[in-house]
Amino acid sequence: MAKDNARRTDHSGIKMGFVMALFSIALGALWVRTGWVQLHEGDALADQASRQSLAAEYEYGERGRILDRNGEMLATSVEAQSVFARPFDIENIDVAADVLSRDLKLSRREVYRRLKSRKKFVWIKRQISDREAAALSRADLKGVRLTTEHARIYPNGHLAGQLLGFTDIDGRGREGIERVYDKMLSPSKAEFVVQRDATGRLLYLDAHGREIDVNGADVRLTIDTHIQHAAEQALANSIAKYEARAGIVLVVEAKSGDILAMASEPFFNPNTVRSSKPSQRRLRPLTDIYEPGSTMKPFLIAAALQEGTITPDTLIDCENGRWKVARRVIRDTHPARWLPAHKVLRYSSNIGMAKIGMNLGAGVYHDYLTKLGFGEKTHLGLPGESSGILRPAGTWTSVDLACISFGQSIGVTAVQLAHAFLCLANQGSTRDLNLILSPKSERRNASIQVFTPETAATVLKMMEEVVQEDGTGRSARIQGITMAGKTGTAQKASKEGGYGDQYLSSFVALVPAQDPELLVITMIDEPQKSNYGSMVAAPVCREVTVRTLAYHGQLSETLHADAADGMAEDVASDGPLTEAVPAPLARADDGTVPNVAGLPVRRALETLAGMGIVPVLKGQGMTVKRQEPAAGRPWPGNRTKEGTDDVFVLWLS
Repeated sequence: MAKDNARRTDHSGIKMGFVMALFSIALGALWVRTGWVQLHEGDALADQASRQSLAAEYEYGERGRILDRNGEMLATSVEAQSVFARPFDIENIDVAADVLSRDLKLSRREVYRRLKSRKKFVWIKRQISDREAAALSRADLKGVRLTTEHARIYPNGHLAGQLLGFTDIDGRGREGIERVYDKMLSPSKAEFVVQRDATGRLLYLDAHGREIDVNGADVRLTIDTHIQHAAEQALANSIAKYEARAGIVLVVEAKSGDILAMASEPFFNPNTVRSSKPSQRRLRPLTDIYEPGSTMKPFLIAAALQEGTITPDTLIDCENGRWKVARRVIRDTHPARWLPAHKVLRYSSNIGMAKIGMNLGAGVYHDYLTKLGFGEKTHLGLPGESSGILRPAGTWTSVDLACISFGQSIGVTAVQLAHAFLCLANQGSTRDLNLILSPKSERRNASIQVFTPETAATVLKMMEEVVQEDGTGRSARIQGITMAGKTGTAQKASKEGGYGDQYLSSFVALVPAQDPELLVITMIDEPQKSNYGSMVAAPVCREVTVRTLAYHGQLSETLHADAADGMAEDVASDGPLTEAVPAPLARADDGTVPNVAGLPVRRALETLAGMGIVPVLKGQGMTVKRQEPAAGRPWPGNRTKEGTDDVFVLWLS
């Protein structure tokens, strides 16, 4: 019995030793594994755990604004709702397609096709209305979500529309300033970290690594919205009056070269780019080439004076208004016989100019035209600028030289013409045109002394006679202000060859005459009721000049009254020049629709954008004519302004 017990005890010890050995081996293996994980897999596992509980999120900034020289807003961005879907999360594609096609007014077939996509993310519709967003929020479709984007708006409608250009739906600049400065205007994004619990709930926001500023930078133009509006209004009135095809007005600060206004009609509203035509979007002062006619004559006079070919009193035989060069007959509108050179310019004699040009010579005149910038771009930096047409002097015939002497057989753009006249305005020294105040850029070209100050002053004095004496520019006179000017009435080339029955009417004004501070150029293309620059274009220059001087406080008291009358007419017909007479707004917190009727479009859009509303704009103009819903009414459906699903429509005039 005792032996049996001893035998059992011995077996128990063996078993315990075996078990302990197994535990020791297991524990050792665990320690080895722990060490391996810590030393070799620790970083990878920590990163995996971080990915499971942390997620990277991005915040996108707003596109930079475009401002005028005084900080007035020309282009900005507002928040808009867009719809996207995650097809794998949608429970019932048929139901989702029905709801989305109904509420968003889309083709059901197209919506269904997108929802069947194998992609993780698909856009359904971008930048929808408040009504559509509210309807989708109520539908609460799984896998269909709303997100906030920034939509580009242009508060002043068509004001400087071609110059500003436009963006596509992704916020990329496609034309104009929007395209040239796209990289600068484009926003960046900030990355931040969101930590979630096991159910996906947000725990906290980690600010580490978040960028400070994600918004795009602003661009400030030399344009002045008040002067731009005056130019566009005067241009529109003239085109309507004379039933013209198109027109241009440029206003330039003579000393700096800053462009204060660049008007081009037909107008283009970048808010409605989808319904616009390419001809409306064209920035005609840069793209369109014209035979300028008599507005080129001051440069020939300047070159001939500089070379000593003539003096202001040199007598020229103007052949009683008819002169034959080779096989071409040149005629004058105002026939005369002997005229001194200064009256050749005053009365705009084509024959007198042709004779001066022939005495000067093709090569010499071509050199002066080249120095003035004709035949090359002004390098304003905008896309689509033309170089004009200036053929080599060696190809000129005697007829070519005669015609180029009075502004035919040469093609120029409005900005080239402005660049050349700045030379006369700055004592014979060239001056670059400028459109951008910020970011500041260096002058592109070194200034060249083309004419002596004495020559430039003499030409300006002769141009002053065109307006102040009995010259062709009398209709541009402004009481108490001296003006140097030149009319132009150029025949346009016909598609069938030769010259047709259409004209370009133009006028150039420099104010004051002897030390110009302001340059105004007007071109009216194909006027029907009259074609003389003195009748069609000169009054436009006068109106724009008067309103610009009034705006700067540089008119006499009698003319201030005239300018005020002109501005009052524009306020009544096309919206206010300033923001001085807004209708009283309803309080944003009283539960009623605000009153934005009578406000400038920019003010109305800023007010509504601050309330989370992106209105639909209808019509053209700079002032809100009426609105729907009407002011003072409760928000539709007894909902708050943020929850309304009704479209807010503004009619412009």
